[in-house]
Amino acid sequence: MESNPFQQDRRRFLKGVTLTIGASVITLPLFSMGSGFFESPQGQELQVAGSGSQQRKLGVALVGLGKYSTDQLAPALQQTKDCYLAGIVTGTPSKAQEWKAKYNIPDKNVYNYSNFDKIADNKDIDIVYVVLPNSMHAEYVIRAAKAKKHVITEKPMATSVADAERMIAACRENGVQLAVGYRLHFDPFHQRVMELGQKQVYGKVQHINTTNSGNQTHGSPDIWRLDRELSGGGPLMDMGIYCVQAACYTTGKTPVAVTARFGEVTNSKYFSEVEQSINWQMDFGDGVIAECNSSYAESKDMLEAKAEKGWWKLGPSYGYEGKKGETSSGKMDLPNVYEQALQMDGQAESFRKNQPSITPGEMGLRDVKILMAIYESARAGGKRVTITG
Repeated sequence: MESNPFQQDRRRFLKGVTLTIGASVITLPLFSMGSGFFESPQGQELQVAGSGSQQRKLGVALVGLGKYSTDQLAPALQQTKDCYLAGIVTGTPSKAQEWKAKYNIPDKNVYNYSNFDKIADNKDIDIVYVVLPNSMHAEYVIRAAKAKKHVITEKPMATSVADAERMIAACRENGVQLAVGYRLHFDPFHQRVMELGQKQVYGKVQHINTTNSGNQTHGSPDIWRLDRELSGGGPLMDMGIYCVQAACYTTGKTPVAVTARFGEVTNSKYFSEVEQSINWQMDFGDGVIAECNSSYAESKDMLEAKAEKGWWKLGPSYGYEGKKGETSSGKMDLPNVYEQALQMDGQAESFRKNQPSITPGEMGLRDVKILMAIYESARAGGKRVTITG
C-alpha cells in the first residue's frame, strides 16, 4: 500500500507508543496497550492473552471516500488492532476499483448508495462509518442501524436536533451502538486538558479561550462545505464544533446559554451561503465563560484555560499532528499519536462489548443543540439563547 512519509511516521510511532504511553498520561479510553493482541492479517482471529478465547477484528465499512476517508481513516485502519477496513460505499466506480486494488477489498464488500441496504446480509461488516457531507449523516446512520450494524458518524452528528434524535432512536430500536468520530477524546493532550479542568488540578476553571479556523478561500468555492444544504452551515459546523467540544470537556459540563455574532463577510465569492466567521460565548452558569471563534478565511488553532491557581494551553491544538501543550508548571511532555487509529479501536471495543462509546450519539445530540443555539443567537444579533434539554 502506498502512503506518504507522514503516514509512515505515524504508524511507526503508534507501534512504539502503545507500550509506553500509559505511564505518562491518563489512560487512553478503551484502547488496550500492551494487552497481548498479536498482529494478524485482516479479518483473521486475534488471541487475547489470558482470556482463553478467540476474537476477530471487527469489519468496518467506510461510507463516502472523500479526503478524510482517503487520507486519514483508511490508513489508520491499517494500524488498528480491533477493527479493519472490510468494505466501502461509494457512488464513484473509479474510486471503487482503486480502493479494491489498494486495500484488497473483495467485490462482495463494495456497495453504492443504491444497494447500500444489502449490507445487512454481509457478515464481514460489523461497523458502518458514515463519512459524508453533514446533511447526509442522518439518512445513512438510520439505514445502517436498520441493517443491524453498529455506527460511527463523523461530526457534526447532524444538521438539526430532530435528525440527531432520529439517529439515536433508530440505533436504539435496532439494538446497535452509535458513536461520533470525536478523535480528540483519544488524544493525550486533550485528555490532559480534561484532567486538568475536571479534576481541578489548578483549582476551579475560571475562563476558556479557544479558536479553530481554516482558510477555504484558496481553491474553488464549489465545495460541499460552502453549500448550506449539504453542510448545514460554515466554519462553526466544521471547525467550531471542536471549540464547543473543548469547552465542554475542559469543564466537564454543558453550557446553560450562548451568545454569538457573525463576523463580517469580506469575500462574497466564497461566503454567499454560509458564514465567513463567527464568534460566540458559552456560559456554563457557574461564572465560567468560554470565548470561542471560528473562521473560513484564516488559519488559527488554539485552546487556553485559566484556573484559580494556574493555566494551560494547547497550540496547535486541533489538527492531526504537531500538537504542543504547556501549563503554568511547564511543558506537557506528551506524544502525538495516531488519533484515528486509537479512536476506531476504542469504539470497536465498546461495540464488541455492546457498551456505549465514550463519544456516544447522546454527546453528538448535545453538541448539535449547542450549535443550533449559537446560530439562533447570531441570527438574532447576539441575543442570549438558553440551552434546553
